[in-house]
Amino acid sequence: MVKASASQPRLSNVLVFDNGASTIKAGFATRNTDLSDCTVVPNCIARSRDRRLYIGKQLENCKDFGSIVFRQPVEKGYIVNWESQKEIWDRLLLDDESPLKCDAKTTTLILTEAPNAPTPLQTNVDQIIFEEYEFGAYYRCPASQLISWNDIGQLFDPGTQIQHGAAECVLAVDCGYSFTQVIPVINGKPYQAGIRRIDVGGKVLTNYLKEMFSIRQLNMMDETYIVNEIKESCCYVSSDPKRDLDICKRKKRNDIVKEYVLPDYKNLHKGILRDVPERYHLGKDMEQTLLVGNERFMAPELLFHPGDVGYRQAGLTEIIMKSIESVPEEHRALLLANIVLIGGNALLKGLKERLEAELIPMAPENHMVRISIPEDPIKFAWQGGVALGNNKTALEQHRVTRADYQEHGATWLAKRMLGQQPPTIQTAGSAATVPNKRRRSPG
Repeated sequence: MVKASASQPRLSNVLVFDNGASTIKAGFATRNTDLSDCTVVPNCIARSRDRRLYIGKQLENCKDFGSIVFRQPVEKGYIVNWESQKEIWDRLLLDDESPLKCDAKTTTLILTEAPNAPTPLQTNVDQIIFEEYEFGAYYRCPASQLISWNDIGQLFDPGTQIQHGAAECVLAVDCGYSFTQVIPVINGKPYQAGIRRIDVGGKVLTNYLKEMFSIRQLNMMDETYIVNEIKESCCYVSSDPKRDLDICKRKKRNDIVKEYVLPDYKNLHKGILRDVPERYHLGKDMEQTLLVGNERFMAPELLFHPGDVGYRQAGLTEIIMKSIESVPEEHRALLLANIVLIGGNALLKGLKERLEAELIPMAPENHMVRISIPEDPIKFAWQGGVALGNNKTALEQHRVTRADYQEHGATWLAKRMLGQQPPTIQTAGSAATVPNKRRRSPG
């Protein structure tokens, strides 16, 4: 094993890197950092129908998304294609034109991962961060853990006292691209026994819409990008799905059914959602349209009824209650009163109201149910990472330096990330660790 150097570079920067399945949210943590400082990059490699390749941020330069094919390194929340993921990271971290380029040896990296990631995947990440990119220090944790470092009290009551550390209790409902997960975070750490997951996320909703449109109207199976735009522009969570279904069946013209004009990427580069009677200036003969009716609310309904597409799992409301019931009783009231929705699906209209309507009857009578959606639920975990990065004392307790990794190895690092090893003690010109067992004397 390589022995740590006696002197190590001063760690002057903190880079927060929320590596999501759909997008990467990254930026440096400073006292003046705000949402506009967060760089959002598609976490994919795409090939258009004219055979052009787009890596990460290059996707912004694509002019024709028709039949575009995506290769995503993250599946079901875990990195499974390291070649693709590293190519995307290289463009972000090493390119001269990237706003995230920095001297890795003087930078602390805060990197997110899915809860309960397999150990071999975690080991691969650790090796890449320290051995290939050579970051000076590093902290790996679930994105939901970082949200507790945001000012949770301000979400529910702007008049509350400003929070200077991790929130005591917060229930993170991560409505992401690969899955939907409920994580109780107590005193800044996930409560493992309370973590619950549904294998329904934004990807499943988009695939469901593709199938419905293809069966009922046009073949949209190769139009992932367009269908995802339809989902983001018009889908919502219904407070009464049965009522809305009846409206769609009985009334030919209603407020639910909309018409979506598909882009042709010649005259129209972005789809248009409109009421059915309207006609666009291109003329009827030049337009290709989809009618979007009960698909608007039946796709998001999968979050509450995963069994409709074959998943033998409870719905979102049920797993929230099961998660809360699995934590010690003294924390349950606080968790119910501090539910925070994050992730792309948190932007679905009506999700908060539907959860409130279903959770209140299920909660104990003396417990308050409060649900909040941040200003930007996609960047909220990144914001928490910035708050942690600016808390030097807390960051020092969590991060592991490259010198520690070189001295103690990957197994020690894995235990350290789980909190099973004591933090290092910085001394003049060296990094020492409080040993957990007696070392043998040489010779």
